[in-house]
Amino acid sequence: MKNEAPFVVAIDGPSGSGKGSLALSVANELGLHLLDSGAIYRMLALKALRQGVDLDDEQRVDGLIDDFDIRFEAGEELSIPFLDGVDVSAELRQEATGDAASRVARHARVRESLLELQRGFLKPPGLVADGRDMGTVVFPKARFKFFLYASVEIRAQRRYKQLINMGLSANIADLQADLAERDERDQNRSASPLKPAEDALVVDSSLLDMAQVTELVLSHIREGKTT
Repeated sequence: MKNEAPFVVAIDGPSGSGKGSLALSVANELGLHLLDSGAIYRMLALKALRQGVDLDDEQRVDGLIDDFDIRFEAGEELSIPFLDGVDVSAELRQEATGDAASRVARHARVRESLLELQRGFLKPPGLVADGRDMGTVVFPKARFKFFLYASVEIRAQRRYKQLINMGLSANIADLQADLAERDERDQNRSASPLKPAEDALVVDSSLLDMAQVTELVLSHIREGKTT
């Protein structure tokens, strides 16, 4: 932890596993920068939807990155995403945006174009990056790698509570089906499929709350382990 060079804590896992909350907690605790790669794909998908771009048109979606003005600001509970200078937090949380992001993320050309942008978030003293291929593709040499997992049933229940608390309508059965579909799409895409890095610590959070998961991860980092 005393190394002067910036280092990366990579946190990967399926949709709804709690990666974002974990990443924010770890970043705040250790005083590191934060990269929410899922939000980047959601913002790109949102931009495509706003401009009427077919999400399955790889070339046109990739072309949107030439004029992709995004930034993040620290919030109390989550990082605040800005697209073209506007806070789009509420729109990014919508299930339709998440589904659109999963479709956009299938494109190899899009993923390649976003690599440099994502790696640009790495600055001293270090970075906590969460997503689906942080430890396998974007930051393969990350000092610490974690893969956060939970059953689809548990993830659907957590997402349901989150949406209800935000004042949004939700149906657990629909959420579970949507998460299972995204898992299938993410795990079987040809470009950067969702899977744990070989040297990642896999954490099943099905029976753990976020405080317990956070403490486990922080303990692992503070002990200086790499596997």
